[in-house]
Amino acid sequence: MSRLWSDHVAGLSPYVPGEQVKLDNLLKLNTNEHPFGPSPKALEAIRQAATDDLRLYPSYSAQELRDAVAHNHGVKANNVFLGNGSDEVLAHVFSALFLRGVRPVLLPDITYSFYTTYCSYFGVPADIVPLREDFTLNVQDYVRKRSLPPAGIIFANPNAPTGIPLSLEDIETILAANPDTTVVVDEAYVDFGGTSSVSLLEKYDNLVVIQTMSKSRALAGLRVGYALASADIIQALERVKDSFNSYPMDTIAQVGAVASLKDTEYFERQCQAVIDAREQLRADLEQLGFEILPSKANFLMATHPKHSAAGIQQALREQGILVRHFRQPRIEQYLRITVGSPEQCARLCNSLRQILGQGA
Repeated sequence: MSRLWSDHVAGLSPYVPGEQVKLDNLLKLNTNEHPFGPSPKALEAIRQAATDDLRLYPSYSAQELRDAVAHNHGVKANNVFLGNGSDEVLAHVFSALFLRGVRPVLLPDITYSFYTTYCSYFGVPADIVPLREDFTLNVQDYVRKRSLPPAGIIFANPNAPTGIPLSLEDIETILAANPDTTVVVDEAYVDFGGTSSVSLLEKYDNLVVIQTMSKSRALAGLRVGYALASADIIQALERVKDSFNSYPMDTIAQVGAVASLKDTEYFERQCQAVIDAREQLRADLEQLGFEILPSKANFLMATHPKHSAAGIQQALREQGILVRHFRQPRIEQYLRITVGSPEQCARLCNSLRQILGQGA
């Protein structure tokens, strides 16, 4: 511990992202990136924006992007909050909505690990709720009366890293049972077959829906995320954001994101391509003896009854293929495998055949 650190730094438990390495002929299936790339219209808009005007500050309100997001989801612009990736949006949600004294935040034991990171960073008590044995969320755990009402409820839908979705009916049950609690639904992967909760915004003012353009829009390098919520909640998020960084959205990101949102045909076609590749990969992995959780994301959570997940991950790495292994209870024998292109998935399966001793 450095003598120059602030008092709280040593006690932090930072989020650990997927491995980023430089290897020849690397196949990167560990960070859920899109295999097909952004809309060509977004790329062209980015090229045209790369002018001397970059000497100027970006739009403070990012109004054109807010309008595009609102139009895309059928809400008003004052229901949209923008951030530098959905992780920053999540940070502002914790700061603006979850700091409620000793009231805890409810979240699943197996979910996006940044939630517990932010609980630690902001000093928010975390009430960890175990998923069922089959990794599904038990709605009754979130609707029962508690001696201390939660400050917030947060979960990913589809969940990460399992990919398992929660129905709209179950989400509404949670919202209705917790009218004085903010319920955050993190929909980073919803465009790959899940059902969005946006339609519930008109009925429930305690709902926050978070989405990102990193996954289904293939714009991870731009860092564009947003929240959809009541105008009252958006105002709270804006107050926090403007007390931290009033220019989080750079000009290039705004221009590229707007162009991507307008290219509906490309977006829908590429989402379907990922879904098709996912289902083919599921079939191929099952043929190799893997057991697969029912994913509606752009990844599969897979375990093999005869081989250790850590061993398979290392063997794949030696062949230049990265997949994600979580060394934590309940899922330590699972691998999270990002869905690649058909050619990438074929390479993965060919390597797995060799590793598992099933021939080329």
